[in-house]
Amino acid sequence: MRKLLHLLIFMIFTTCLYAQKDSINYLGALPQRDAGQALTTANVTIYPVPVKDNSFTIRADKEISYVRITNIIGQDIYKTRFESPDPQLRIVLDNPKRGMYLVTIMFSDGTRIVKKILVEQSE
Repeated sequence: MRKLLHLLIFMIFTTCLYAQKDSINYLGALPQRDAGQALTTANVTIYPVPVKDNSFTIRADKEISYVRITNIIGQDIYKTRFESPDPQLRIVLDNPKRGMYLVTIMFSDGTRIVKKILVEQSE
């Protein structure tokens, strides 16, 4: 009985080691993406902050081709691709709720940047 118990423990232990080795090899085989590769250090200004009256302006030193605004839980509240990229855009939101939002700005050269904005209720 004792030998059977030892054999069972040995089989479970070796199976666990094999499963861990398998997982590590699988994760190592995935292509690694450089986190800084698609990000840019473009000079971007968003004003007014906090955003009031449902609109704000984005000004950058590069041409902006796409803007997406998401709330903190990841729901899109605004997204637009611009056919003629422009370094300054006026964004008008449709009655946003008060809170923090993430603005993802993609430039015509394929780089992107993410900024945070605070939206306050219109009076």
